[in-house]
Amino acid sequence: MIRAAITALGGYVPDFVMTNQELEKLVDTNDEWITSRTGIKERRILKEPGKATSDMVVIAINQLLKKRGIGADEIDLIVCGTITGDLIFPSTANIICDKIGAKNAWGFDLSAACSGFIYSLATGTQFIETGRYKKVIVVGVDKMSAIIDYQDRATCIIFGDGGGAVLLEPTTEDVGIVDFILKSDGSGRNYLHQKAGGSLNPPSHETVNQKMHYVYQEGQTVFKHAVVNMAEVSAQIMEKNNLKSEDITWLVSHQANKRICDATAKRMGVSDDKVMMNIERYGNTTAGTIPLLLWDYEKKLKKGDNLIISAFGGGFTWGSIYLKWAYDGDKVKA
Repeated sequence: MIRAAITALGGYVPDFVMTNQELEKLVDTNDEWITSRTGIKERRILKEPGKATSDMVVIAINQLLKKRGIGADEIDLIVCGTITGDLIFPSTANIICDKIGAKNAWGFDLSAACSGFIYSLATGTQFIETGRYKKVIVVGVDKMSAIIDYQDRATCIIFGDGGGAVLLEPTTEDVGIVDFILKSDGSGRNYLHQKAGGSLNPPSHETVNQKMHYVYQEGQTVFKHAVVNMAEVSAQIMEKNNLKSEDITWLVSHQANKRICDATAKRMGVSDDKVMMNIERYGNTTAGTIPLLLWDYEKKLKKGDNLIISAFGGGFTWGSIYLKWAYDGDKVKA
């Protein structure tokens, strides 16, 4: 049986660091309040003029290609999970293909907010498992600063910019993506969305003046749904695959809020030392959080490690992926 295995990865965060102290100058908040409720101490912001979402992930993909020792012309497909594409059209995946020189690839964007990477990973997996393609790049990246109102303390404290990419290749070994459960509930759009910019409310002077192009979130409602659903779907995929807590090497949890990550780990019976965490440094990079976790922890990953990847995002969208890691991260040459 052919499985899709992650064989290389790359990540990128911008150089500019926005600390909680910086936010204190912009809105009525403070470091203690932000840290105690979210676990975030700082986030990265892409400030360079003329730079967009694609520019961040091109750096990550070039890392990936170098690590794997392959050229961009060997890539068959790029699936890009993002809600902050460079343009309404063409897709950011198409722009990425051009910028890295992937002349033999095609691509498309997948919009699932914070679940964008796991939706994209599950989608890319299908192209490998069918035998259609041999090398698929899956991206999770967002420039959230482009759609955040830095006078809205409910959202500006949470989000940052960054992302990463993984390479999927076929394997017949007992590694790779084993299973996934993906879910959605469109009624959740009422609590977390961007009001304008689409066909419902096209851009106009009125939509701009009313700040309708920024992220809108009803935090308490989203938090409650995220805690319940992310924890539950993670437990479901363990039960479906006969996994006990001691079988799990790592929980790779979307970095929306440390309390949500803690609740998911508790529901799974996983100890804190098995939970990947970098929210304190990057905040919530939406589709970028999971590839950034894998990037940060790559050196600690061993072939055969059991990973549970879980996310919850606007829409609502959520899900979990069970995969067995395919290589020893400490043997990878940067």
